[in-house]
Amino acid sequence: MYRVKQIETGVNLAGFSRWLSQQGVAHRITVEGNYQVLWLEHADNADPVTAALERFLAEPELRARVEEVAHSPVFVGGRWQPAPKHAPLVLVIIALAGLLAWVTGLGSNMASAALMMVDPRYYDWSTLPARMTALADTLARGQIWRLLSPDFLHFSMAHIIFNSVMLWFLGSQVEWFDGKSRVLVLFVVTSLLANGLQYMVSGPLFGGLSGVVYGLLGYCWLSQQRRARFHFPPALVIFSVVWMVIGFTPLPEWLGIGRMANEAHLGGFVAGLLVAVLWAPSARRRDAGP
Repeated sequence: MYRVKQIETGVNLAGFSRWLSQQGVAHRITVEGNYQVLWLEHADNADPVTAALERFLAEPELRARVEEVAHSPVFVGGRWQPAPKHAPLVLVIIALAGLLAWVTGLGSNMASAALMMVDPRYYDWSTLPARMTALADTLARGQIWRLLSPDFLHFSMAHIIFNSVMLWFLGSQVEWFDGKSRVLVLFVVTSLLANGLQYMVSGPLFGGLSGVVYGLLGYCWLSQQRRARFHFPPALVIFSVVWMVIGFTPLPEWLGIGRMANEAHLGGFVAGLLVAVLWAPSARRRDAGP
């Protein structure tokens, strides 16, 4: 073992030790008089561990985050890995999307029309005024579910798998840290804005959870600035925004991907930002335990 650092016994290193273990760093902490001594099995880890320890000692907020990761059942090896019981509402949304993808034959049968903003078989939607008239008549008939149901309409396995993976990754964090009510509000608000904007621009032939995913991403990114708690690579936001911008160009069609629901992505992202601005994160909600 290699002697790395000597710290006074009044400093609680239990959380830091658990965090090191989760990172796979073999170590030991002993007591010598009024000091604790950190030992490492491999000298190669000395520099990064020393730097991490100095930050741990100097930054109270970082200590709180390390303690949270060390104790929380949703982190394995320091990585976000929740079980279904940690985000049941998000799991229900994903399961419902999967069920309706099967019922509609991935958008290939007539059941798909029941999930669109308006039934395209019975309404003229060739112009914006016609689309607004069709929507008003549909809602007047009590078909309110159509404002949200396009979320559950997918057109390929890749489409639903990608959306489900991203929804689970982001949505499970929002449900765990901020609660089910926040997930529900985000789902409704992002769906309304994403689906409404897409419908006004292109009509009812669209679907997918990508607007909600973009809403969760926008919410997580901006709300994270107020209170750090979510775990995602910063590059994810950059990539997603760049991809959204590319979607407004002819490039996806040139590549054979086809036209994307760009307005839904934009509407969802803006809706997520709005929720983050208008609904500030509460005090730390989760430290440990389900």
